[in-house]
Amino acid sequence: MNLLFEGKTCYLRSLAIEDAEEMVQLLLRNRDYWSIYEPRHRDSYFSAAVQREKIRESIYQARENREYSVGIFEHETNKLIGHISVYSVKRMPFLSALVGYSIDEAYIGKGIATEAVKLMTAFGFEQLRLHRIEAYVSPENIGSIRVLEKTGFRQEGLLKEFLYINGEWKDHYYYAMIEDEF
Repeated sequence: MNLLFEGKTCYLRSLAIEDAEEMVQLLLRNRDYWSIYEPRHRDSYFSAAVQREKIRESIYQARENREYSVGIFEHETNKLIGHISVYSVKRMPFLSALVGYSIDEAYIGKGIATEAVKLMTAFGFEQLRLHRIEAYVSPENIGSIRVLEKTGFRQEGLLKEFLYINGEWKDHYYYAMIEDEF
């Protein structure tokens, strides 16, 4: 399933094997920035071979209706500037999934993440027919909290020592949106 969603500031599309090298460049540019809120990766992760395998796996996951991962691209340059996924898709009795995203540090504060989350949320509710979409976010990640709140997600709670990031257990807020709120 090849996905393409057009926005005003960006577009989202399924990644292809040919995108692996550009994904490596995105990951390397943001290695330190993203490691603030995500676990650090081994050096081998930043290779075209590993990224090709991750793209192959995402294609398989989409075919199995488990996960939909796409690249976030800048309109003017067609440059890969982030990625976003609807993942852990659960069918009845839940009809839910999680949304997760990362934006190139050079592009934060421009509304791109907000637009990408809106596009993926619409996909989740309109095409996947989900009832609920959830997100986890570090209490320290003010930008991401703003993105979720601007797109209509509500904070439902705090998950204590939820994620092990770079040697520490970190709390995360739990956000969600129900289809009726969309």
